Amino acid sequence: MIDSHCHLDLPAFQGDWQSVISHATSAGLTRILIPGTQVSQWSTQLAIQSYANQNTKPISIDIACGLHPYFLSTHETDNDSALSILERLLSQSSARMVALGEIGLDGHIALPMLRQKEIFEVQLRLASEYALPVILHHRKSHHLIFESLKKTGFAEGGVIHAFSGSIEVAKAYIEKGFYIGVGGTITYDRAKKTKETIVYLLKHHPDRLLLETDSPDMPMQGRQGARNSPEYLGEVLEALGKLGEYDTQTLDAITTQNYFTLFHNTLFRNSQKKA
Repeated sequence: MIDSHCHLDLPAFQGDWQSVISHATSAGLTRILIPGTQVSQWSTQLAIQSYANQNTKPISIDIACGLHPYFLSTHETDNDSALSILERLLSQSSARMVALGEIGLDGHIALPMLRQKEIFEVQLRLASEYALPVILHHRKSHHLIFESLKKTGFAEGGVIHAFSGSIEVAKAYIEKGFYIGVGGTITYDRAKKTKETIVYLLKHHPDRLLLETDSPDMPMQGRQGARNSPEYLGEVLEALGKLGEYDTQTLDAITTQNYFTLFHNTLFRNSQKKA
């Protein structure tokens, strides 16, 4: 299994991320992708990746770096500085990344949407320049994301993290080359709309689904109030298996292949540079 979205770099894991990786390995995970959210955490991501590379544990750590809308500043100069740092990091270390993200647009935060879109579009253009797919955050913003994708001409694809939209919106993203991130939401009985969309995707587009936990957030049903962890990814896989005609072993194989298909170019490029 591959957890395509896990924030091992956040403070919730600061004291025990090594043991979290060990437990994830024991639970059957072979790979974890850590998306970036803010400048202050990028060095932690790189350190965790180095740790995994230097140890013989049968798990790989992939990283992405980006500016999440939650962590953007209300001061324009701070955001401009962060974008400059991101551009410098990409020029120096893009070979260590499989994507740019987590980036996106959020309709529930204080930063004006116009400024969010400006920062988002700069990052889309950077992803295009470095031929990187993107990891997208959304909240009340699908129509605005589509506007920015069209405006920038972004064509590298990526994944829509924690997707909870309609079948029509999912199809629109897939037509633009995106994959759909499936996480703990589908373990909840109340998530009828999301489950309806996932059932459709399992039938028509199983080749566009990725597993994720969003650890330490988005705990599974029955684990509310507790720290989420990549070792629980199997619970997402089991819930996914109950929604379609595939068994969990087949779904594991499908979603693993989907991960490598999406990130093939960057994974291959990185392996060539290490050789």
